[in-house]
Amino acid sequence: MKKELTIIGRAEKVTFPSLGNAKLHARIDTGAKTSSIWASEVKETDDSLMVRFGASPLPIAGDTYTFKKYARVKVASSMGHEQIRYKIRIPIIMAGRRILATFTLADRSTQVYPVLIGRATLLKKFIVDVSKGAALTALEKERSKKLQDGIEEGTL
Repeated sequence: MKKELTIIGRAEKVTFPSLGNAKLHARIDTGAKTSSIWASEVKETDDSLMVRFGASPLPIAGDTYTFKKYARVKVASSMGHEQIRYKIRIPIIMAGRRILATFTLADRSTQVYPVLIGRATLLKKFIVDVSKGAALTALEKERSKKLQDGIEEGTL
């Protein structure tokens, strides 16, 4: 029997069971292939990867998590910029569905959402309806204004 697709919005709250059941706001991006999560500090040891996620006031900030299984991957932005990132697989709960998702670790400190969910996570599980979801509209407007002001001032 084929599993039915779940409708989600352009932004959703995502629960991370292996990160203390932290609930984080995520931007849903059908233009991005991979998902990413804000890692503020990453240290590779002989046998593991030690990661600190985000910053205060995020519920996962300050704690260090250790991953035995991880990889390094090359990620290209839509602008063609390439960078090497660490990649981990962790369970998430989104719109009531528990799935194992792959995330690259990225500096998302300048972004509104600490988590980005890409196509690889969405494929054959979700349909995106941009009129739905838990968007951080006020923060999105504030960021957009800062970007526009930067263009007008010539700082961007």
